[in-house]
Amino acid sequence: MQVPRVAVVILNYNGKDWLRQFLHGVLATDYEQLEVIVADNASTDESVSWMQEVFPELRLILLQKNYGFAEGYNLALAQVQAEYFVLLNSDVKVEPDWLRPIIAYMESDDTIGACQPRILSFHQPNYFEYAGAAGGWIDVLGYPFARGRVMDTMEPDKGQYSDSSSIFWATGAALCVRSTAWKIAGGFDSTFFAHQEEIDLCWRLQLLGYEIRVCGASRVYHVGGGTLPVGPRKTYLNFRNNLLMLGKNLLVKEQCYIIPVRLMLDGVAALRALLRGRLGETWAIIQAHCFVFSWWIRGKNKSSKGRKLIRQLAGVYAGCLLIDYFIRGKKLFSEIIQKIG
Repeated sequence: MQVPRVAVVILNYNGKDWLRQFLHGVLATDYEQLEVIVADNASTDESVSWMQEVFPELRLILLQKNYGFAEGYNLALAQVQAEYFVLLNSDVKVEPDWLRPIIAYMESDDTIGACQPRILSFHQPNYFEYAGAAGGWIDVLGYPFARGRVMDTMEPDKGQYSDSSSIFWATGAALCVRSTAWKIAGGFDSTFFAHQEEIDLCWRLQLLGYEIRVCGASRVYHVGGGTLPVGPRKTYLNFRNNLLMLGKNLLVKEQCYIIPVRLMLDGVAALRALLRGRLGETWAIIQAHCFVFSWWIRGKNKSSKGRKLIRQLAGVYAGCLLIDYFIRGKKLFSEIIQKIG
């Protein structure tokens, strides 16, 4: 049986320290038909010269400027040939056998468009990590959460989410995507720059008939925040991109009631930040809304093909995550989603 070709592509921007710490492990991955590639978003540190010196055989794709996560990967993967693309953050530690179970799982079912391993914390290896945990879900208002991570509550990994399961979105920190599915979907939306572009992609893949899965037999360890630290810029991108995603993928009749509710809740978040003295966060949310209003007025709301009611998709929670978490005190995924799988 022929082993499919896999390209692990690490998008780097000033990540020399992460590459120094984790690239050796990626190159030691136990898989026959593997190519490891680093695409550099015009880093201003010594990332490129260091890689050229230490790993002269490593393929580098040098981009002309910092295109961000979304367009950076679009440009890089356009130059890569493989059956599977693995988008791997530079701040991820892998074990030698991490990749093989994912590829075997995807090879067993050609409807799987994208898949992720379990994401554990590098600093607390017995706990799930924020960016994806054991597979991403979303509620009907568009708030993402994950098996093992609800809002800022991370669960310990006790084997409760070690199954392979259908999910709504797979994390961009370690995203394995079938190359044909990537091309049919058109890759990431470059408008997003960074944050939640993988959720938008997985939403569109589901609309195209693909399934999104988590492979419980594989795990990696993510530092988190290594590529874009917490701050107003991150707040801006998260709030803006989440609204863009809803505008692109929800049915119009759903937008009419979901988006006004979201705008109101975003306003509450902005006010809460203001009362706590976090002026940068408040201003970031206001700027995010201004961008979205402008985007709508300019007619940039391009329809995704085959839109469906969000409730009809896999990995969607029919309730409101904020009410469950902040009012009902449900902090664990298993408390919110009674039936897992």
